[in-house]
Amino acid sequence: MNIIIINGPNLNLLGKREPEVYGNQTFENYFRDLKSKYPSVNLDYFQSNIEGELIDKIQEIGFHYNGIILNAAAYTHTSVGIGDAVKAITTPVIEVHISNTFSRETFRHQSFISPNAKGVIIGFGLKSYELALQSFL
Repeated sequence: MNIIIINGPNLNLLGKREPEVYGNQTFENYFRDLKSKYPSVNLDYFQSNIEGELIDKIQEIGFHYNGIILNAAAYTHTSVGIGDAVKAITTPVIEVHISNTFSRETFRHQSFISPNAKGVIIGFGLKSYELALQSFL
């Protein structure tokens, strides 16, 4: 089984950025632990702060992976292009958010990804990624 986690802007700062919202753990450390917990899954990771690179990655793997776990971060609420990319592919996508976006600013209540995602998991911290992974198993 081939699953990829795709993270959007500012998620490279996990462990440093707003620890009261996002926690103290870096994503790289979390990802290493997740891979070791699920050794039978070929788990890949991609992060970019650039919208076009996220779209390129979704298109590149969107027809031959078994699943995409996508945290488009702020682009969730602004990028019609990422939403369209998710709609255009055949690989199922689970939209993930570390924080509960509905408990935050009103603009974070809109998602251009959700209408085309298999499901949405929000508000469980980094555990949201593992919950998404389990949905594919």
